[in-house]
Amino acid sequence: MERGLYIHVPFCLSKCPYCDFYSIKYNKETVDRFANAVIRNVQHYGGEFDTVYFGGGTPFLLWEKICEILNYVDITTDAEITVEANPCTVDKKSLAALRKAGVNRISFGVQSLNDNELKALGRRHDANTAVNALRIAKEQGFDNISADIMLGTPEQNAESVTQTIQRLSALPVTHISAYMLKIEENTPFAKAKTEFPDDEEVCSIYLEATKLLNSLGFNQYEISNYAKEGFPCRHNLKYWNCEEYLGIGPAAHSYYNGKRFFVERDLNAFISDEYQQTVVEEGDPGSHEEYAMLRLRLNEGLSLSEYEALGGDAEGMKHRLNTIPNEYASIVGDIVSLTPEGFLVSNTIIGRLLGY
Repeated sequence: MERGLYIHVPFCLSKCPYCDFYSIKYNKETVDRFANAVIRNVQHYGGEFDTVYFGGGTPFLLWEKICEILNYVDITTDAEITVEANPCTVDKKSLAALRKAGVNRISFGVQSLNDNELKALGRRHDANTAVNALRIAKEQGFDNISADIMLGTPEQNAESVTQTIQRLSALPVTHISAYMLKIEENTPFAKAKTEFPDDEEVCSIYLEATKLLNSLGFNQYEISNYAKEGFPCRHNLKYWNCEEYLGIGPAAHSYYNGKRFFVERDLNAFISDEYQQTVVEEGDPGSHEEYAMLRLRLNEGLSLSEYEALGGDAEGMKHRLNTIPNEYASIVGDIVSLTPEGFLVSNTIIGRLLGY
């Protein structure tokens, strides 16, 4: 069975004020020990993978170690191999080395191409640095380049988002992720008296961004993800399609051998243990509820026949769908899907469709 491999790289040069991901400050000695632990675990689990994703954190800081780690991973010939990067961490040498090592997809944390917004987000790069990074990646042989942007951030409005998207569309970008900012507890943003766009404005920004991206050839395929034809992220689709993937590293999650489990957010334990210690999650992996909750994040929606084959009540879902306005969800033949308006309130709609 071909699975995805996710490696969580918990190192950053500095922590952004909105970030709740598990990460610590970059330290070379710790990085070396971390890379050795990743290799131990890759060899321990074994198996062949058709997608590999280095997330974090700022994985690109470890580009030399990533080249080494990939030597120990059994990868299919057509595998998609992604490394996340901050625009200020890349150069020609490192990008060329990763491309030679087999990495064929780069995902840049651009967040915005407006310098005021970037400053408010605590980013280390400016707009020109991001633009140059995207161009250099293309020059070094990357044909699959993704850019993350954020919606609902300080200093932002609909016009600035439009300008960011239009500039990105003129660059060698094949995939854009547009995430609505969520204020997580215990982050500097949660404690600061920072002004953010209100909910109504954020919803409007999201819908306008979706409309613009679709018009520019970046077709929405998931709540927050848009891609040119042939360039959806194959690794992330495994999550929404209920396919198996293995997570390695502190805070990494897995759906592997029919079980969902995660690794504690403890780098020292991950490094010192012979193999990573995992905690099995509660729930019923592969259930009809899980299928519905994940598939309804996708633009293509869920198949009622597949939902029923997993034990779901298809007729009951069709009946409950009649109580939801067409502007939020629809049914075409066997397929139930949400609209962009529905994606904004997806948790509520999915709950109603499941009879919660």
